[in-house]
Amino acid sequence: MRALSAIGVLAIAIGIAAAVFFFGGYYSVAGTTEDPAAVTWALTRVRTASIDRHATDTPPASFGEVATVQTGAKAYASLGCENCHGAPGVKWQKFSEGLHPDPPDLKDVAGELSPAQLFWVIKHGINMTGMPSFEQAGATDDQIWAVAAFVKRLPNVSEADYKAWTAASEPASPANAK
Repeated sequence: MRALSAIGVLAIAIGIAAAVFFFGGYYSVAGTTEDPAAVTWALTRVRTASIDRHATDTPPASFGEVATVQTGAKAYASLGCENCHGAPGVKWQKFSEGLHPDPPDLKDVAGELSPAQLFWVIKHGINMTGMPSFEQAGATDDQIWAVAAFVKRLPNVSEADYKAWTAASEPASPANAK
């Protein structure tokens, strides 16, 4: 009984100390300060578990088609994804180096995430990172699925293909429309 009382008192003391540490402002939220390993571990586990639980959408039948991937490349560029994640032949923008945590190189994570997981992250974003919700930014589900299809293919996309797929198409003028 005495051991259980000691464990209870110790748990309460640890809880109070943690509350003072976090709510008292001792924990630095500066983007220039590395998180303690325990915080990084906990945030990574929470993020992974949340994505796994919520990413339940089924990709459209056209998900792997070349036209969808090309449309996704164009949406990836126009939505600004290359600013933080880069693209074949496109360097990340300098400001992305100041984000904490660093934006992942999508060529490295594309194989680790399912299409549903990519869709969910692109659509909803990730709290406390620089990853915005593209649904809130006005992207449609079709555009988001296309971006997810492009990201899945990203490790194998050449610089020439990306440049061709994202080249601005000339708008049709009324004189040229038929």
